[in-house]
Amino acid sequence: MNIIDKTDDEILALAKPLWRDLVRYSNEGKYGEFSRNFSGSLARAMDQIAAGHQFAHSELARNLAEDFDALGTIRRGEHVTVLYRQRCTKKPGEWLGRLVLGYEDGKLRIFGASIF
Repeated sequence: MNIIDKTDDEILALAKPLWRDLVRYSNEGKYGEFSRNFSGSLARAMDQIAAGHQFAHSELARNLAEDFDALGTIRRGEHVTVLYRQRCTKKPGEWLGRLVLGYEDGKLRIFGASIF
């Protein structure tokens, strides 16, 4: 199964609850829940101590607005990137959210996630 074969609407429907969970668990500082849908390679690459430090000290990471807008998708290889307009409840302005999705062992997984 390759995610790039899905339509944009299908991809966005799959991505929305994953992004919503990342926002929620980032705000709550719950690293275990935040990383539960990560691919094996992303989970191994994430340093739990560094992530915990980010949760504890980043005003942005702990105050993401629950409303966000999908801007589009980018397909490459066996992965798709979903771009989001993300806001913060404590800082004015908008940020670009990036969620990279694909399949691992037949399950939809997160291969990358960031906010710029």
